[in-house]
Amino acid sequence: MSQLPACPKCESPYTYEDGVMLVCPECGHEWSLNEPADAVANVYRDANGNELQDGDTVTVIKDLKVKGSSLVVKVGTKVKNIRLTDEGDHDIDCKIDGIGPMKLKTEFVKKA
Repeated sequence: MSQLPACPKCESPYTYEDGVMLVCPECGHEWSLNEPADAVANVYRDANGNELQDGDTVTVIKDLKVKGSSLVVKVGTKVKNIRLTDEGDHDIDCKIDGIGPMKLKTEFVKKA
């Protein structure tokens, strides 16, 4: 059995081959042996497929209930100066006026 490299994202040793790609069963990351290791960067896209960057302004496209509270982030709420992150299952750290610090998923926002 050939020795496969560890996952470049989470360092898991349990990678496996799937065709021409290598796959990590722990974090789900897929990569090719031919791509350089430092080219492994997450690309964050909004609900319309536009690429997001740190500092962008986005608009919420769906009413979002705030967990543990009776507050709701309404459709059309503009969120300025977002910060993209890999932590947990949410991709965006931000501060929403009237609500405070929050985490959002990129699938519920569009680039303004």
